[in-house]
Amino acid sequence: MDAEKKKIVIAEDHTILREGLKALLSSSIELEVIGEAEDGREAVKLAAALEPDLMLMDLSMPRMNGIEAIKEIKKRNPEIKILVLTVYKTEEYVLASLQAGADGYILKEANHSEFLLAIKNVLMGKNYLSPEISGKVIEGYLKGQQRQAPVTIWDTLTSREREILKLVGEGYKNREIADDLCISLKTVEKHRENLMKKLDLHTASALTSYAIEKGLVTQ
Repeated sequence: MDAEKKKIVIAEDHTILREGLKALLSSSIELEVIGEAEDGREAVKLAAALEPDLMLMDLSMPRMNGIEAIKEIKKRNPEIKILVLTVYKTEEYVLASLQAGADGYILKEANHSEFLLAIKNVLMGKNYLSPEISGKVIEGYLKGQQRQAPVTIWDTLTSREREILKLVGEGYKNREIADDLCISLKTVEKHRENLMKKLDLHTASALTSYAIEKGLVTQ
């Protein structure tokens, strides 16, 4: 029976939520939690090392946010299913997650039965969206087909610039960012300079406030 269980990795930075999810999933004879990640970068590493059937992915995590982690995981191992589990209800986050490669999107306020239904659907190769947000997303998508949304400054930021913005917002220094991302200090400084020019923000505190506003960093 154990060999038939679907293997799951939980990526969630709050320990109490992670433990609760693990306990809930472990009660199913069909599911097995084989790994836990506290941040996006660890999630990417565990996905590559363990090759689970499903990743449960929070969006707001330290070091690398969920959307960037989804992109990395799907690029390296596209057959891994990813179900986003988050508090964010806005169309911006839902569409960004789906565009990154997520197979499903469910809210943390969902009940037990909906949560397991979402997992079942995603593991079967189907997409799943929480009923509360699916109508809004479809409506927004249809409107977008009729009227192209204007490009914002946020849209012009590259994945690397957003990643560095998140780390700056979390209080990391340039040298620490360089070491964490395995890039040179000069490269970090250049990205940071580009960020400040694009956003017209010229202090670390201003970048931090912007990162919080965009949901990259939690207060």
